[in-house]
Amino acid sequence: MIDVMKMFKARLWMKRNVPFLYSWHAYVGYELDLFKAFERGVTAADVADAYQVDEPLLNQWVNVGVSIGHLKPLSRNRYKTGPMWKLPRPKDESSSGVILKEMMELHIPSLLTYPEMMRKKTRNHFDEEKHADTVAQTSRLLEVIALPKIAKLLKDHDTQDVLDIGCGEGGYIKRLAERFPNSSFKGIEVSDSVAKTAQNLTASLDNVSIEQGDFWEYEPTQKYDLILMNNIIHYIPPVKRQELFDRLTEWLNDDGVLSVITPISGGQESPPFVAAFNSFFHSFENLHPLPQKEQLEEWGTEAKLTSFGIQTVIKEGSWYAVQYKKTSSQQD
Repeated sequence: MIDVMKMFKARLWMKRNVPFLYSWHAYVGYELDLFKAFERGVTAADVADAYQVDEPLLNQWVNVGVSIGHLKPLSRNRYKTGPMWKLPRPKDESSSGVILKEMMELHIPSLLTYPEMMRKKTRNHFDEEKHADTVAQTSRLLEVIALPKIAKLLKDHDTQDVLDIGCGEGGYIKRLAERFPNSSFKGIEVSDSVAKTAQNLTASLDNVSIEQGDFWEYEPTQKYDLILMNNIIHYIPPVKRQELFDRLTEWLNDDGVLSVITPISGGQESPPFVAAFNSFFHSFENLHPLPQKEQLEEWGTEAKLTSFGIQTVIKEGSWYAVQYKKTSSQQD
């Protein structure tokens, strides 16, 4: 009886891990551009030669792809990419593959260190330079989804001067600057390599300025009508988050707007991914827990900002856009 139960549990865990195979296979295909390679129906040997990859390993990847439906077998040992709506697009600024890349290279390896961290009572260290580009690409994808919400803010509030805290690779600012040529955009990015990418991307736009620098050391020479802060709060220690909101309020003009896009922590009742996402942030000594909705309201109120909206950006990841307004009456 005991042996039967052991086998039953082992099979149960194997079945529960099948969904991971889809993510793993999609990640490898995205990272090596293999779905593009098999678009027209070719042999694995031809792809291995053209892409200079290990052929036995590629064959195994192909076998898995056929078994889960990512690839279709054709005649003469040729294979063709399956329905593309199921798969990440080739590498570009709007491909969902960047989410897979971050999950497979950063999130999952970090979560797998939990046993060691628990035993040693230690934390991982987030290597900003190593992962900055990947995180910036993920943020850029999220910003593409949130772009209509921010564009509406600029239009509704007749915005002239915009500051983006942690502007990443600048794709967000670039799109906004192109759509609103009469507005001025300033971006601040702490990573030197990411800031240079943003500067290159926006070099042709006269209404955009990108500066490499630390938020806590930055001293603006003017006030702004709109301040954007996307995916930044988890880099800020909880004890400094009220100070963060206070500083941003000082940088706003009267009737100025603060827009915050951030994942929000969930409790035991939240979807599994949301809880696991917050567990990832807990695994680093230099990253910090996600904020709660109530805390976002409290920080805004204490900074004398009035919250006028909270909108869902990506429900599955618990990403939200929270918007606040500073009025002249609050400065008395």
